[in-house]
Amino acid sequence: MPTTLISSKDLKALLADTSTRCVLLDCTFDLADPAAGREAYHRAHLPGAHYLHLDNELSGPKTGSNGRHPLPDPDALAARLRALGVDDDTQVIAYDAQGGMYAARAWWLLRWLGHEAVAVLDGGSNAWIADALPVEPGTTPEPEVQGGFSRRPPLVRAVDAAALLANLQSPRWLVVDARAPDRFRGENETLDPVGGHIPGAANRFFKDNLQSDGRFKPAATLHAEFGAVLGATPPELSVMQCGSGVTACHNLLALEVAGLRDAALYPGSWSEWCADPARPVATGN
Repeated sequence: MPTTLISSKDLKALLADTSTRCVLLDCTFDLADPAAGREAYHRAHLPGAHYLHLDNELSGPKTGSNGRHPLPDPDALAARLRALGVDDDTQVIAYDAQGGMYAARAWWLLRWLGHEAVAVLDGGSNAWIADALPVEPGTTPEPEVQGGFSRRPPLVRAVDAAALLANLQSPRWLVVDARAPDRFRGENETLDPVGGHIPGAANRFFKDNLQSDGRFKPAATLHAEFGAVLGATPPELSVMQCGSGVTACHNLLALEVAGLRDAALYPGSWSEWCADPARPVATGN
């Protein structure tokens, strides 16, 4: 039962195994063009895959103060998974065409709902196609019979802005920001109205988790690199954040691959933090 990453070769074998119920989730997305992911899915997707939209299904309503991609309503997401035929013992595989940038969000959300049997396709659809495996156009019909997916105790942790604000006064957690280094420094900010980062945060750009072919680096490499970021802080006392709680999940997945477990997510991330001018902002390295 893969719970972090799965290779395209192993996924091919899993799909051929009739004794295992597997549901594929295409999470391909483009922040600059929210319709592009679904359009790409219609052109070609892994056989039998269903599409989940970052804004509409993997996020909840925005209020102007809760960030660009707030967490979805858990009951609504559970209902969507049931509609796609997911049971409590279904193996779910999420993928995208962006190195796991959005698939990792789906991975974290299913774990948030208590589902352990979820993994990300390493290298995504690009790796699948590079391995000369088949794709299909159009839309996969939803099953006529709904699945029995149920919410269970979460397998992951989340912290809110109030907790991180208190952390500035009585430091307990190390905050790790997954955004590109220039945005972390407060430069070239195009997505949020304020540039900078949470005071005291460290920076680990999520793309540094990947090799040149778009697959994740080996576990030992990730362990060493995240060890350099965390220093003396144990992973369970670290909090991953980014711009809107999406690419932070990529770092959380990489930590799991590295065997550094139980880090928390700040779902609102920088887009929520900077929405309140009373919250302090740091710039530079």
